[in-house]
Amino acid sequence: MKTTPSSWMPAKIRLLVLLLAIAVVEAACASVTINKVLADPAKYRNQQITLSGQVSDSYSIASRGAYKIRDDSGELWVISEKGVPRSGAEVKVTGRVQEGYNIGSLGAKLPAGLGSGLVLIESSHRAK
Repeated sequence: MKTTPSSWMPAKIRLLVLLLAIAVVEAACASVTINKVLADPAKYRNQQITLSGQVSDSYSIASRGAYKIRDDSGELWVISEKGVPRSGAEVKVTGRVQEGYNIGSLGAKLPAGLGSGLVLIESSHRAK
């Protein structure tokens, strides 16, 4: 059987589609830094993102609370209803970016900067 350029076309197309799919997946999994979120909150508002960093501060009441995550680019408060990691822990947290979150139900004495502004509403976290 003789191979002609036209018989290679389906294989080339499949390879192109595969490479394009890999590029899309890699772009979707690209690391988001806290600075990127803080610099352009509208881009990430109500979007599910994953951040990695170290817990620099944490507060909890009855398995609910908040913690501040820090990476090399900045800090961001995370709101959790599933418990909070201890200060100093390395975490990977996934959640939804939200502005103007009302956390009055967490208690009257809140840490500075937590009562308003940009926060990540946690859906899950994993300590490293």
